[in-house]
Amino acid sequence: MGSRRPLFGQFRRLHFIGIGGIGMSGIAEILLNKGFQVTGSDLSSSGITDNLASLGATIFNGHKASHVHGADAVVYTSALQPDNPELVEAQRLKIPVIRRAEMLAELMRMKSGIGIAGTHGKTTTTSMVGMVLTEGQLDPTVIVGGVVNNFNSNAKVGQGDFIVVEADEFDRSFLKLTATIAVITNIEEEHLDIYTTGLAEIQDAFVQFANTVPFYGLVVCCLDEPHVQSILPRISRRVLTYGFSNQADLRAFDVEVDGATTTFRVEYRKKELGSIKLQLPGMHNVKNALAAIGVGLELEVPFPSIAAGLEKLGGIGRRFQIRYDKDFMVVDDYAHHPSEVAATLRAAKSGWKNRRIVSVFQPHLYSRTRDFHEEFGRVFLESDVVLVTDVYGSRETPIEGVTAALVVDSASMFGHRQIRHVPKADLISTVQSVCEPGDVLIFMGAGDISKLCANWVAGL
Repeated sequence: MGSRRPLFGQFRRLHFIGIGGIGMSGIAEILLNKGFQVTGSDLSSSGITDNLASLGATIFNGHKASHVHGADAVVYTSALQPDNPELVEAQRLKIPVIRRAEMLAELMRMKSGIGIAGTHGKTTTTSMVGMVLTEGQLDPTVIVGGVVNNFNSNAKVGQGDFIVVEADEFDRSFLKLTATIAVITNIEEEHLDIYTTGLAEIQDAFVQFANTVPFYGLVVCCLDEPHVQSILPRISRRVLTYGFSNQADLRAFDVEVDGATTTFRVEYRKKELGSIKLQLPGMHNVKNALAAIGVGLELEVPFPSIAAGLEKLGGIGRRFQIRYDKDFMVVDDYAHHPSEVAATLRAAKSGWKNRRIVSVFQPHLYSRTRDFHEEFGRVFLESDVVLVTDVYGSRETPIEGVTAALVVDSASMFGHRQIRHVPKADLISTVQSVCEPGDVLIFMGAGDISKLCANWVAGL
């Protein structure tokens, strides 16, 4: 008999454009652990690229056409500009060029896939599922969109039969994935540059994702979310629901929040299973945990192991990450959509009652700021003080009239009395002048505000 054909055949050297990105780096780490030669480029070095280099990757600073020479395939993200010199050179040399989602789909084909989808909560839920399966001795491979403290990385290479990944709806990339178990945490309007007709188009994509699950698979859905409820009749696969609703298959009750610790009890189809303790604040994280519990139960992980895995989850980078907690507290959070900001503020108010909340917000994308500035204005009413800095454009070019002032003006219109725009260059000095003992300062956004936060905290 002939030997088994290796993964990706004779393709052994893979080049990643933008390898320092949180989505790209996890895949690169998995491939390094599987013996591939990995090269990659990014505009600057970081802890992520340093980690990949320590694992054997060749990292280039900046983008040059010569970086792709000798590569068997080139991996890129949808956010990459089409005139990137490495992308252009790879196309000229007829080197296979594949999107990140396609590479992720290939990795999922090696194992039984668990895809975590939803407008919000993907990273936390993926991390929770990874911990539950790890504690259940299933040794999963996990690729997540944030650094998980327990893994000390955004990827975990396991020898078991399962791979757990985030299934991102942006540019419909999750439709390329093959999941045996699919999770849908919530559905809201987002990525309206892709889903141009709005919510119904987004829901259609989630239905399509759910129905790609094989006949023997499972779709785990949050029953508390109205836009998830409304697609349930269109899902043709077995469904397990979760939430606070009495109608959910898997239900949380008796929730108590104390600082960063949340405890609650769980019942499955009216039978109480026991108690869960999380080292994360907020009702949204209770729902994320319920999704992970649902996956664990489907895979016959004993409830005590599920509970232990969730309690051991020691935090995730930029998911209510407490960077400083002495005379005041500093939190670094990825929230960049109105619903995410609202959830983060509710978590802070429930866990740290009677303390002043100061939000430091960097809007992410001109299109999102244009589309949701009124919603941002409303949710920031839950914050005592709000400092809004300049829009982080990322892949977008500026849109005339779209600035941080849109968010400030909306909040002011709805009655907020302590919100203002602060230029990025003046942000930290303004934070220092505003901050009072006992404050909870929350830096929020998906741009580079985390670096500002980390650099400031390092000097405290």
